Amino acid sequence: MRKIFVHFLWSLLAVVVLGAAGAFYAISKGWIGYMPPIEDLQNPINRFATQVISADGKVMGTWNYNKENRVCVDYSQFSPHIVEALVATEDVRFYEHSGIDFFALGRAVVKRGIFGQVSAGGGSTITQQLAKQLYSVKAHSVTERLMQKPIEWVIAVNLERTYTKDEIIALYLNYFDFLHNAVGIKTAANTYFGKEPRDLTVNEAATLIGLCKNPSYYNPVRHPERSRDRRNVVLMQMQKAGYITDAQYEKYSAEPLNLNFHVSDHKDGIATYFRDFLRRYVMAKKPERSDYPSWNYVKYHQDSINWETDPLYGWCNKNFKKNGEPYNVYTDGLKFYTTIDSRMQEYAEKAVYDHVVKFLQPAFNRENRKKPNAPFTGALTAEQVRRILARSVNQSERYRAMKSAGASEEEIKKAFRTPTEMSVFTYHGEIDTVMTPMDSIRYYKSFLRCGFMSMSPQNGAVKAYVGGLDFIHFNYDMCMEGRRQVGSTIKPFLYSLAMENGFSPCDKVPNVQQTYIVAGKPWTPRNSGHSRYGELVTLKWGLAQSNNWISAYLMDKLQPEAFVDLLHEYGIRNPEIHPSMSLCLGPCDISVAEMVSAYTAFVNHGIRSAPLFVTRIEDNEGNLITQFQPRMNEVISEESAHKMLYMLKGVVNGGTAGRLRFKYNLKGDIGGKTGTTNKNSDAWFMGVTPTLVSGVWVGGDDRDIHFDTMTMGQGATMALPIFAYYMRSVFADKRLGYNENAVFDLPSDYDPCESYDESADDGGMTEVSDEMIDIEEVFE
Repeated sequence: MRKIFVHFLWSLLAVVVLGAAGAFYAISKGWIGYMPPIEDLQNPINRFATQVISADGKVMGTWNYNKENRVCVDYSQFSPHIVEALVATEDVRFYEHSGIDFFALGRAVVKRGIFGQVSAGGGSTITQQLAKQLYSVKAHSVTERLMQKPIEWVIAVNLERTYTKDEIIALYLNYFDFLHNAVGIKTAANTYFGKEPRDLTVNEAATLIGLCKNPSYYNPVRHPERSRDRRNVVLMQMQKAGYITDAQYEKYSAEPLNLNFHVSDHKDGIATYFRDFLRRYVMAKKPERSDYPSWNYVKYHQDSINWETDPLYGWCNKNFKKNGEPYNVYTDGLKFYTTIDSRMQEYAEKAVYDHVVKFLQPAFNRENRKKPNAPFTGALTAEQVRRILARSVNQSERYRAMKSAGASEEEIKKAFRTPTEMSVFTYHGEIDTVMTPMDSIRYYKSFLRCGFMSMSPQNGAVKAYVGGLDFIHFNYDMCMEGRRQVGSTIKPFLYSLAMENGFSPCDKVPNVQQTYIVAGKPWTPRNSGHSRYGELVTLKWGLAQSNNWISAYLMDKLQPEAFVDLLHEYGIRNPEIHPSMSLCLGPCDISVAEMVSAYTAFVNHGIRSAPLFVTRIEDNEGNLITQFQPRMNEVISEESAHKMLYMLKGVVNGGTAGRLRFKYNLKGDIGGKTGTTNKNSDAWFMGVTPTLVSGVWVGGDDRDIHFDTMTMGQGATMALPIFAYYMRSVFADKRLGYNENAVFDLPSDYDPCESYDESADDGGMTEVSDEMIDIEEVFE
């Protein structure tokens, strides 16, 4: 009987062993449960955040889906403390097993399963935990979880066969969700401590590894005491494993957490407007007219041209992965190497902030106190303001939500007039207040807006890009997206057309007001000043003083149709620019980016450089996918470009941009052009140096929001100083290699007016006010 029982036990053991072996074999073949294919095991993390990298190697930000803000970091970039803390706490025999720690598994079965000792620890290895995170869905019962375990064991063994121990550690730390949108150790280190993984201290590493047990429960932000206690448990495990001494344990465990907490977000960091623009630009689909509102034909026209001519536009939908799917910047872990220089970007953002926020905005607020219709111009009637605000109400998210909910127009109007508790933006942080939604619309319209871009004329590389002052609250991009009337900054294009048609900077023309017949009606352009009225003046003087009468004279001698064609060659794509005499004064809408690109032709010997935003794109393994080359086209002859540089220098040395010399002390060769549109609605400055072309626009959210005085409202006051601050910072940073004493690439001793005495024309260094365009008169 005893012999039969022994045989039965051996038979039972054999059946169990064979059954287990058969079950594991079936699992490995995918016959039972889910077994990922080998290619997935070789690349198990397939949802990386795409990194946007500056020309000087700084990660400016990432693109990701919510909860997938993961940036892959190689094992070599980890602090040794983070690896030691993980191994000591989660799997002390990690380097001794092949995916399954049978000793820890047996301990867990006996102590936890049989004796119910919760503190006995689990039996899962780091590799098993990785398998669970990668491939197991959330179990809804103990039975379901027990069924998952054998599958995870098989996957863990396969992972150990596929990867080295270091690679498994890297996969685990790159995948783990540390909460607060911090997926992966790189983002977690930045979120909780403002550091890179390689710079984490022992205590910081222990704090993060402590989260691996239960991120929500040991959240250091919400539960600092729990987190500190858990950190000390990790430190104790490190002590037991021999990674730190007893004295170090006593020292570290007595220290506070010392968090430097900052939630990572795609809106954080520098160049937020640029990164958002680039994300939308590369993810764009082929333009279809039905996808654009009827009033936005200009946008459809521009996008259609970009789709055909710019490889970067819609890149994700023009290029495909090996599996035939289009690229996705949110999940494919790409690296976009941009032309933006992070240092120059910071200088640009600071220049915009210092001038607009610290100087212009306070002055505008003071002026608004005297306006009954603030922030709108005092020239408007109450009824005109009411109509403008009504349009803004209809475009608001609150209005759309109430309309969708079935509210009547009267109910909506009442809601917009009812005081409500809300948080509103200030440059010193958000504040809680009570105001009506209608008043909040007026409040946000009182903030001035700005767009700025700086690029290399030689290859089009965009070095700095500022679309506004606060992306979260004012996310409309005034660099690439927004178009405003350009005023006198259009005049150099007209003068270049004149140079192409045989004119010279030294040619004399009458400085008198004339009336022209336009479409059968008289048109008489006005000027802000009457300096040298009735005299013959040179074209150089006319551009330096931004004289409207000289521009009208040239347009009368040239063909408006030819001017429109030339503007298109300069890269200005607005199809609503029509040939007319008044076009010489700049009433058309153009973006900052288009203007900066157009001005590169003057520096680059007549060849315009299109904006170059990205130099190359790599996949998540560092393999090159695409490289981008400069895109250029010849606009004017080299001789005409030389003449234009000569005249643009005159604008700075003795014209409307003179304060660059006598107030901001900029040296070397600089050309420029100021611009101010009707009633100071738009203020512009375009500046060119031998190696940088930059453009600035400053104005209000609506054209009727502006300074009412020419002193504050002109381009030389509102826009030019931003260029000056930016260039001073760029020149002062010797790492960048820009020389403030550099000169334009012109023939030696170039002077197209060598035989002409210009002393009477230069006017010394006296700065004059830039003109305004009388748009009502232009379109009368």
